[in-house]
Amino acid sequence: MSSLNRQRLSLKKFVESNNFQHFLIFLILFNAFTLGLETSQFGKANAGILHIIDTTILVLFSIELLLKLIVYRAHFFRSGWNWFDFIIVAISWAPTSGALSVLRAFRILRVLRLLSVVPQMRRVIGALAHSLPGMASVVGVLSIIFYVSAVLTTKIFGSHSDSNMQEWFGSIGASAYTLFQVMTLESWSMGIVRPTMELFPLSWVFFIPFIIVTSFAVLNLFIGIIVDAMQVMHEEEGKPKKTIATKEDMLILEEKIDKLNQLLQQQHIDNKRLL
Repeated sequence: MSSLNRQRLSLKKFVESNNFQHFLIFLILFNAFTLGLETSQFGKANAGILHIIDTTILVLFSIELLLKLIVYRAHFFRSGWNWFDFIIVAISWAPTSGALSVLRAFRILRVLRLLSVVPQMRRVIGALAHSLPGMASVVGVLSIIFYVSAVLTTKIFGSHSDSNMQEWFGSIGASAYTLFQVMTLESWSMGIVRPTMELFPLSWVFFIPFIIVTSFAVLNLFIGIIVDAMQVMHEEEGKPKKTIATKEDMLILEEKIDKLNQLLQQQHIDNKRLL
């Protein structure tokens, strides 16, 4: 095995070690703390020090990505999480002066790197991604319910001359927004439904089934789909995985074989001396 390959293997062990991952987590959390300090009076009074700390942390993040590029080379860009980290660090290096000063606010996006560093968080994001097809179906059903309900309320309640009725149900867009507020149960009773019932006493016949269907049934389907996706991912992790030997694995195996051959040769020489 060449010295270059040995160095790459040692570097890979270092990058994938628990101590290195824990250091990254600490660095990300510390960076989030310092970025939050910049918005306080303390941060404004010590802007120079915080800028030096921020730049140092950004350099460390860049070195970490560089080490991963050296270790994984072309395989680095085959991981979506590596792309995620690369884009966030690249945004942080964007100039933040003049017209691009607004980009300084995007530095807080570095905190999102916790999603790629912490395995438990990666599982949650993976479950969300796995549940997207099912969630899209639920969104489709909810959209149909909203459109039908918006048209219905616009024709029934929006036809009244009352200013509240015109504001809440005067158009399909206004009705859809009002129904969204009702669905989230934010001031739905005293703010919308009871004033509507003063003009339309039987309007509860519409609102109660609407709340039951949207808030207590359809929205709970989102939770069910995500929980099911988490369960599927947990079961898949418990199954034995078929592993494919990579080039690095072959190099490690070759190194072990070389050491074994050296031990056997040494033992053979020692046996000859004894004879």
